[in-house]
Amino acid sequence: MKIGIAILNWNGLDLLKDNLGKVIRRSDNSNIYIIDNNSSDKSIEYVKDNFPEVKVISLEKNYGFAEGYNLGLKKINENIVCIMNNDIQVTDNWLDPIRNLINKNPISIIQPTIMDLKNKNYYEYAGAAGGFIDKFGYPYCRGRVFDTLEKNNGQYQDDKIFWASGACMFIQKKLFYEIGGFDKSFFAHMEEVDLCWRAFNKGIKCFSSTKSIVYHLGAATIKVNSKKNYFNYRNSLIMLTKNLPLGSLLYVIFIRIILDIISAIYYTIKGRFDLSISVIKAHLDYFRKVKKYLIGRDNNSKKENYYEITSVVFKYFVLGKKKFFTL
Repeated sequence: MKIGIAILNWNGLDLLKDNLGKVIRRSDNSNIYIIDNNSSDKSIEYVKDNFPEVKVISLEKNYGFAEGYNLGLKKINENIVCIMNNDIQVTDNWLDPIRNLINKNPISIIQPTIMDLKNKNYYEYAGAAGGFIDKFGYPYCRGRVFDTLEKNNGQYQDDKIFWASGACMFIQKKLFYEIGGFDKSFFAHMEEVDLCWRAFNKGIKCFSSTKSIVYHLGAATIKVNSKKNYFNYRNSLIMLTKNLPLGSLLYVIFIRIILDIISAIYYTIKGRFDLSISVIKAHLDYFRKVKKYLIGRDNNSKKENYYEITSVVFKYFVLGKKKFFTL
């Protein structure tokens, strides 16, 4: 089974220097692609000069994560594609467990276990050992609940999850486009959760492999900024509007607004006025276009059983349950 590994890049020269060679050496029976969002840092010149076997797909501008992949994956030949961040470092034989899972579940979305590159015994923020959402759309993971990261003691096994991390996920190319690809209106953040939710509503399952290990630099080392915060809050509201059963939509959005207002107050108390403003802006921008989002709901049936717990916010912040097994 040949896999097409698609690495999205935008001015990621240093990350490509650190990681691309390892991906090539440790990814047997695969083709490597760089989807480049019109970089200006000579990263593509570096790839062409040092790794001529890597296929470069050049886009004419920075389309962001979502549309960058929507456009770039069309030019990949393999049926199975790996969507990978340029700050992912792979390990020896990491593809073997993935292929085994794909053989058992050919129509599915799969992620490896994502560990912290800076603290290699701990799960990493962006996906850990596989993701879930609560009733109100707040994401959490096996091995990561909000900012609490667990040590990997082998406590998780290969299993079904709700969403696979966009930092490193595997999907059939045909399936990716059948379920609509990433929503380009998201631009960045939460696209993979939305994609997996649409897949869930079509009866397609997501899995996490605990035997396939990769290390991720990104999320744990990036301080939360107002732009990222804005996308997370706005895109969560869009995602809920698109994927919730119609009978639950009004109630869930109402409770979500209240919880987000509490978040904004919390940020203000902590002196992070930039984050408070980003939450308010996210809600204003969402409500300006809410009619468009409602009209854009597809006609597929929406399942009620998308969540395992009602409120991860309540369990984490009120009850003090910080780890996945305690939720």
